[in-house]
Amino acid sequence: MSERTAARLRRRLAAHSRRVVDSGAFTTTVFCLITANAALLGVETYTGVVHQWHAALKAAEHLFLAAFTAEILLRAAAHADRPGDFFRDPWNVFDLLVVTVAFVPFARENATVLRLLRLARVLRAARFLPQLRIVIVAVGKSLPGTLSFLLVGALLLYVYAMVGWVFFADDDPEHYGSLGRAVLTLFLLMTLDGLGDAVRAGLEISRWSILYFASFVLLGSFVLVNLLIGVVINSLQEASALEAGQDRPVPAQPPPVEESILALRARIADARRTLDDLEAGLEPSVPPRR
Repeated sequence: MSERTAARLRRRLAAHSRRVVDSGAFTTTVFCLITANAALLGVETYTGVVHQWHAALKAAEHLFLAAFTAEILLRAAAHADRPGDFFRDPWNVFDLLVVTVAFVPFARENATVLRLLRLARVLRAARFLPQLRIVIVAVGKSLPGTLSFLLVGALLLYVYAMVGWVFFADDDPEHYGSLGRAVLTLFLLMTLDGLGDAVRAGLEISRWSILYFASFVLLGSFVLVNLLIGVVINSLQEASALEAGQDRPVPAQPPPVEESILALRARIADARRTLDDLEAGLEPSVPPRR
């Protein structure tokens, strides 16, 4: 089989598979399978049901695995003409890992790993829910900003915990007797839990403690939390823009180079024949001799 014929067959396979994968019936079927798989996982948490229907539940699990395997094969076939595009989609890579690892002997023999893999299939429902997919992508994009937020928050907690230990350790050892106790107390205060009791206890020690608690609540509960909200909102906007870009129709792929060359040669040959016909029509007729 020549390379041209193989390439034509791959394009034909990709076109047929893409038509199936992009259909609404296929999407609905896969989403229903994921939902049924989630329901089956919930049913298996009841010991009595597992003992009574063990064989049926095992058969259902094999059917689900076969269905998800067929789905991922169809998705891979839809990229037969451009295999690299299949792995550029993170959801395809995730689906492939979830399905492939289920066939590994170690995973099949370990009940805990197998349950986690089956639970991971439930997360695939986000692929078919655009809003949930946007939230998941936004969470991933917000991780660098969240890491910076955690570093700043840890520095703030450390500084205020040391200050609280210096001023309140002797009078309130239960909350500020050590660095760990002070950090835990301030972390709870960051959520405004027990703030009134902490302020009253501090005022009994010194009236200037109001500055300590007010500044910490201002920085920890308002400034830092608003910064985190800003990071998340910015990530949501980026994820929404990315999702909108993926939903745009993909432009048609240009024909292969070989077919373009053949078409160009055919056009050149037609142009030459047309020019020859024009030259033949423009030749002056020879006048008759007298």
